[in-house]
Amino acid sequence: MKLPLMQNGMGLKRSLTYVRRYKVLIVLTLLLAAVNVASALYVPLLIGDTIDLMLGEGKVVLDDVVPLLVRAVIVAVIGGVALWFMSIINNRITFHVVRDIRRDAFAKIQRLPISYLDSHPVGDVVSRVITDVDQFSDGLLMGFTQLFIGILTIAATLVFMFLLNPLIAAVVVVLTPLSLFVANFIAKKSYRFFREQTVIRGEQTDYISEMVENVKTVKAFSAEKRVTDGFCEVNRRLEKSSLNAIFFSSLVNPTTRFVNAVVYAAVAGFGALAVIAGSITVGALSVFLSYVNQYTKPFNEISGVLAELQNAMACAERIFEFLSEREETPDAPDAVILDSVNGAVGAEGVCFSYTPERKLIENFNLDVKAGQKIAIVGPTGCGKTTFINLLMRFYDVNLGRITVDGHDIRSVTRKSLRSQYGMVLQETWLKAGTVRENLKMGRPEATDEEMIAAAKRTHCHGFISRLDHGYDTEITENGGELSAGQKQLLCIARAMISDPPMLILDEATSSIDTRTEIRVQNAMKDLMEGRTSFVVAHRLSTIMEMDRILVMRDGNIVEQGTHAELIAKGGFYYELFQSQFAE
Repeated sequence: MKLPLMQNGMGLKRSLTYVRRYKVLIVLTLLLAAVNVASALYVPLLIGDTIDLMLGEGKVVLDDVVPLLVRAVIVAVIGGVALWFMSIINNRITFHVVRDIRRDAFAKIQRLPISYLDSHPVGDVVSRVITDVDQFSDGLLMGFTQLFIGILTIAATLVFMFLLNPLIAAVVVVLTPLSLFVANFIAKKSYRFFREQTVIRGEQTDYISEMVENVKTVKAFSAEKRVTDGFCEVNRRLEKSSLNAIFFSSLVNPTTRFVNAVVYAAVAGFGALAVIAGSITVGALSVFLSYVNQYTKPFNEISGVLAELQNAMACAERIFEFLSEREETPDAPDAVILDSVNGAVGAEGVCFSYTPERKLIENFNLDVKAGQKIAIVGPTGCGKTTFINLLMRFYDVNLGRITVDGHDIRSVTRKSLRSQYGMVLQETWLKAGTVRENLKMGRPEATDEEMIAAAKRTHCHGFISRLDHGYDTEITENGGELSAGQKQLLCIARAMISDPPMLILDEATSSIDTRTEIRVQNAMKDLMEGRTSFVVAHRLSTIMEMDRILVMRDGNIVEQGTHAELIAKGGFYYELFQSQFAE
């Protein structure tokens, strides 16, 4: 029969791998637990001897009673101090384990393939790393405290009880396991609901995160009621699951207490008969009853915190399930470190799809000379951004190969490959911190002069200077009071400061007004000079001076050439151009 807190083997086993790192602290807490248990067992013996010295009229021997009581007080104080230090150490172990798990979980996020993060809700990942770890730590702390003291107490009291009276001790041993059977039966029922509760809680976190991030869109479409109704539906399911879990787990404590009360009554009855028969003294019986209480107490405590323990194990399963996810394919042992790249990029027979049943890019071929400026255009869903993902090795090709200066990018380290690109996406991202930290993210060693020069070239020095603390102004992860265009300008300046040999610009000026766009385009021309550049664009007016324009459709290059050549050809590009500039 499994103990209630062992219902989940994986969670418990993985938890122990983290706990083992603190063997010294565990040994120390075991020693303190032993001191606490020894004091708890010794005090009843002293009290029992004291009772035997006070039985009958005129038989109170104060000269012997007082030293026993003083000794009992001293032993109790020692036990209390040991328990206090044990609690401190247990807290230290618990929060060190939590720190390690969170650190490993965050590091795991950095090693996961982009495909995992694209296919799993962000809120659920956050819930596992934050909420589930918190719930796990609560159960782990209780587990340490109850486990160490409980096991020692059960073992020691059994020994003492058999030494005092084997017959009565046998009654205790036979009846007490009934509480474990009851607890185990109920735990099997409640664990399923605790597991369901953690899953729904992750779903709720993701829903809240999604709606808070997109609150403007919700309000713009007057969808507040629908959004609230959706949240209430998730909330109701969480309420139902939580109530079921708490209902079943709350049955454990009263049922085990009832069983233990029966044990206590049986021991009192057998003990009274033994006192009458003269086989034990009244003081010895009081000691025995005290030991019965101490023996059954760990079972009561375990059942009393069963809800927390079951919840903790359910959360642990989700945490370690996440930590066990397949990671991004590591760099080959002999992977080349790209350095001093010229910027020649090629694609040979590239095939790729996100899912096997839906083909996207097929037999894609490309030859880009170093320093060329390449524009990629085409209708939505044709594979433009997917090709960028392949260039950066966010995804690996299914067939064929992509090369940089003749090196298959799968044979080079990801870090060295990505360090050769400066990237500006349509969706801007700024981290919480100062403007200076955001601008220097790709190249922290850049000087302030280089930073300011890049800011001036991208026309963001003016509005940065008007901020409360200039370049030292703190901004939030969504840019705070900055406009969408200002955030995009900062991202362009960040790419400039990185000074890479190759550039990827995915609709980099989509949020900038026309006047500023013209200025930024001039700055971008300077930035792209001598660098291999890939520009994804929908506004064809921004790519008319590119060295080559790739026109994509259904994952293939259907046309390529300069703007003038493609217009003269009168093909698909011409149709796209005419749709934007028909007048």
